[in-house]
Amino acid sequence: MGRKFVGKTVRSISLLVLALASMLACGQAQAKPNHLGGQTSRYLKRAASQPVDWYPWSAEAFKRAKELDRPILLDVGAVWCPWCSLMDRDTYTNVATAEYINHHFVPIKVDFDAAPDLVAQLQRAQAILNLPAGLPLTSFITPDGKLYFGGGYLPVEHKADKLSFREAAEEALKRYADKNKIAEESLQLEVAQRR
Repeated sequence: MGRKFVGKTVRSISLLVLALASMLACGQAQAKPNHLGGQTSRYLKRAASQPVDWYPWSAEAFKRAKELDRPILLDVGAVWCPWCSLMDRDTYTNVATAEYINHHFVPIKVDFDAAPDLVAQLQRAQAILNLPAGLPLTSFITPDGKLYFGGGYLPVEHKADKLSFREAAEEALKRYADKNKIAEESLQLEVAQRR
């Protein structure tokens, strides 16, 4: 009976060590800092620990998108917006979703309250393109600043008439690949030229 107890104890300890190692590895993947460190906005500070490799609105982000030839995922939200909080909590902290974003997009996060000129222009542009223009504002733009696709709140899973984030992102990538269509069905953002 003593050997069985020791054998079970050793297996239990081994499983515990493996579980702890796995938790640490996941924690390290999520703890990797994105580019929002040092921001003063409460909305951006809240996202600084998300696994999405967020950039603030900057020339550096647009330069990176051009270098990689990737579209920009632009998330506009506010700390007081419940749907923004829900999307941050459910969509952008989802590790699989974050890895997908980091692999296919250059993600930029903007505080609604801190960038009124940008937000006003984005909302007008999305409305002109018949896209949702409320909060959260999820926009897909080219590295040279052309809005070509967008949405509002995008959950991790498809819900009723709401596309999932992944479905919207896949559609954005498909549209981005068709440069002729982007030239015809996009709007140049003036603020993107002044970043």
